[in-house]
Amino acid sequence: MEIMIDNRQKIVSYDQEIETLIRKAVDLCLEKEGISKEIEVSISFVDNEEIHILNRDFRGVDRPTDVLSFPQYVNIKEIEEPICIGDIVISLERAKEQADEYGHSFEREVLFLTVHSMFHLFGYDHDTEENRKIMRKKEEEVLEEMGILRE
Repeated sequence: MEIMIDNRQKIVSYDQEIETLIRKAVDLCLEKEGISKEIEVSISFVDNEEIHILNRDFRGVDRPTDVLSFPQYVNIKEIEEPICIGDIVISLERAKEQADEYGHSFEREVLFLTVHSMFHLFGYDHDTEENRKIMRKKEEEVLEEMGILRE
């Protein structure tokens, strides 16, 4: 499993332990879905300005967001030997704002966004209430197993 983490922002500092937790979260997501760990995924930390541009250019939504997922495959489970499964872009600036807004830790927010995005890379979506419930259950299972509970 190769996880490339690229910090492209200078607004929010973070402890290197968060990268260790991210790697563990990615590993658990793969395990829960029965997907080979012989994969690559890139995770980029950006600020609100950069994620706004990406959101506008790739999704046609002209505002910042917290996380973007760029899956390499439509259905990862149909690929026998995935290599690069996709890219995740997280606005650490927005993650910090949301952690403060929701009253939980910055680490929990970043891990939630990572796990959320991993399930998008696997092909899950939250476009309907039923799909949202399925995706949220999977996210919470991973976070609970890591001991990252809602505070």
